[in-house]
Amino acid sequence: MTKQLQRLLLISAFLFLTLFQGIPFAECTGSLINPITDICWKCIFPIKIGGVLNINYSDVPADNEEIKNPLCVCGVPPKVGLTTSFWEPSRIAETVKDPFCFTLLGTQLSGTGTLGGDTKKSGGYKSFAQSHYYVFPVWGILDLFVDMPCIDRTDFDLAYMTEVDPLWNDDMLAFVINPEALLFANTPAQLACMADAISASVSLPNNNLYWCMGAWGSFYPLAGHIGKSNYIEANAGLAARMLYKLSRELLACDPAADICGCAQRPIIRKTNYRLQLVKPVRDNDCYPIGRSSALWETNKNPVFGGDNFLWMIFRKNLCCMYMY
Repeated sequence: MTKQLQRLLLISAFLFLTLFQGIPFAECTGSLINPITDICWKCIFPIKIGGVLNINYSDVPADNEEIKNPLCVCGVPPKVGLTTSFWEPSRIAETVKDPFCFTLLGTQLSGTGTLGGDTKKSGGYKSFAQSHYYVFPVWGILDLFVDMPCIDRTDFDLAYMTEVDPLWNDDMLAFVINPEALLFANTPAQLACMADAISASVSLPNNNLYWCMGAWGSFYPLAGHIGKSNYIEANAGLAARMLYKLSRELLACDPAADICGCAQRPIIRKTNYRLQLVKPVRDNDCYPIGRSSALWETNKNPVFGGDNFLWMIFRKNLCCMYMY
């Protein structure tokens, strides 16, 4: 090897180390999402009004629940309306490997690295990530359908962050809010989740198997550790767990649980939620809880700038559209 070639290789190695030193595998970067271009707008369908009008889009998860009673009565004094259902993008869940990394805001607060996420194999694969939950009422932000009585009009807010929640960071402490996890810590209960995975991948998850997240694993414990080797699938599961956890703590409600308002559900109904991956790579589709990532994960987690995920949550909204 000539001296010129040796010198060239040394310079190249020096430049590589200089340019890339200190760059972590996952960077805490980001910005506010664009509610016009980043949202999967076809995911608001189907829209059902009065059990008669059904505005559908073929390329979205199925919604097999039919409106049985076209008329409804709500409010004080009582008002008569049409039973209406649609899907509303109104919440965001972040699942991040880097603690205190807020990808929606494009910033990272100073915090201890001991809360960071990872994927490791110690008696089986296990992944961990922190999670943040935002109130992000897209239709309210865009000032759309403001006259509809069912639209979420709350303000943008960072509603929850797990870095300061000991229950999320310790599986044993999480037992306080999910003691029933003992009932499902057995092989038959976990094998039942295979049926839920098939159901969610073909159509919709099975609400009767409420401890299952289909191909994403088990809802329990309601903490940040999840037994998945696939990191994208693990983060999707942790976003769904955040929904379940906040519902269990009565900090989140289900707008499809009561036609006259958003109601508390300590056990979530899986078919009332859809998730769309927005960051690090925007997905053009949304998925029900538990759908196998083998159907949608390709190129969704780049080597640089990956590992920190932002999920748009579509909630089914069942409401009484007043006629007067």
